[in-house]
Amino acid sequence: MIDLRDANYFVTVAEAGSLALAAEKLGRTQPALTKCIQRLEDDLRIELFRHEGRQLVLTEAGHVFLTRMRSLLGFATEVRREMSDLGTGVAGSIKIGSAATTAEYMLPHLTAQLINQAPAVTLELTVGMNDVLMRALIEKSIDLVFGPLTRSTSESERFESFSLTSDDVVAVASNDHPIFDHPLTPETLAAYKWVLAGPGVATRQWLESTFRSLGLNELQVQMETSSIFLLPRLISETKLLSFISRRNLAPNAVGEHLREIPLEATTMRREFGIIRLREAYFTPAARLLVRIAEESRAQFENRPLPGTESSF
Repeated sequence: MIDLRDANYFVTVAEAGSLALAAEKLGRTQPALTKCIQRLEDDLRIELFRHEGRQLVLTEAGHVFLTRMRSLLGFATEVRREMSDLGTGVAGSIKIGSAATTAEYMLPHLTAQLINQAPAVTLELTVGMNDVLMRALIEKSIDLVFGPLTRSTSESERFESFSLTSDDVVAVASNDHPIFDHPLTPETLAAYKWVLAGPGVATRQWLESTFRSLGLNELQVQMETSSIFLLPRLISETKLLSFISRRNLAPNAVGEHLREIPLEATTMRREFGIIRLREAYFTPAARLLVRIAEESRAQFENRPLPGTESSF
């Protein structure tokens, strides 16, 4: 039987890649960690690490074992939290992962309501890219992800999602852009250069896929940026096209001086909401936060989406 302390020591060593770094982090001696690794390898009858210079590198079996130990430790944490919740009611901690947009747009209102209704709850917030957050959700290092609902999260039985608001992403240009002097067609868009988010961002991937499906030339991306707040001036002064939320074109929004290029073929419909792992323990505090969010849907419908394009 694998001891949870040994499992924790192994994961720490594997992630640090060094006994010295792991010993410093855990407050243990290097010999104690060496004995732990030897104990595990003797028990499993397989090598978990190999030495490459001063680095400890996982073997193939070590990588598999690391995945399993992370799951084991995550499950153990869930058991502790569930037992604690049974005794304390709506208390404990919620670990939230969020895209930057939803962190600014949704979470201030929702967390204020949560704290008002459950003052004993504490919150841990991680802001990052959606792929990183989904990996953390699967590893059970966070409880909920606030962000865009993709096809993979909506159609997979592994996840449960709660839609909170919808949004259209559209092609835009400066008001005086020469594109508006001609009939607007997808082919017209392909003739101009763009300022967009990086290639790993869902909105850009969708636009590139749409261009391919329409048989158009590849997007001419002249500039990449991670900040939507830079886009209006960039678009106005460079005459580049871009792809942003329609809500950001509203009066007093960040892109109020820009103009939509109204083409159905290049209008991306998306939803924002909450994603959880079905198999994970759903704490009373997390359930309360989801309920508060669902009751707040109407407040999100007509507000501009601030934040950074790279987080979508």
